[in-house]
Amino acid sequence: QVQLVESGGGLVQAGGSLRLSCKASISIFSINVDWYRQALGQQRELVAQITSGGSANYVDSVKGRFTISRDVAKNTVDLQMNSLKPDDTAVYYCTTDHGPQRAWGQGTQVTVSS
Repeated sequence: QVQLVESGGGLVQAGGSLRLSCKASISIFSINVDWYRQALGQQRELVAQITSGGSANYVDSVKGRFTISRDVAKNTVDLQMNSLKPDDTAVYYCTTDHGPQRAWGQGTQVTVSS
């Protein structure tokens, strides 16, 4: 089972930036990795994804503001979040469908104040 650990969350003012990292226990180039988020009282939603081949996709609400990328040296999948809005407040999770069942990290809280 792949192990995933997120880091980088925190409190930021609207318009600010944060960078989340997802460290995997196996090579990030061998797996597809998604970033999801779940706001309080809301369903978990897909935010961005990157395939093992490097193709990236984003939900419309974050296009132009968020960038998903891979850091070879750290073996992480990062989510650079710019121009943050209060609506981006949520717990952010990384996940992969590699293996017998989907693996999830523990999540990292992002809070954007207005």
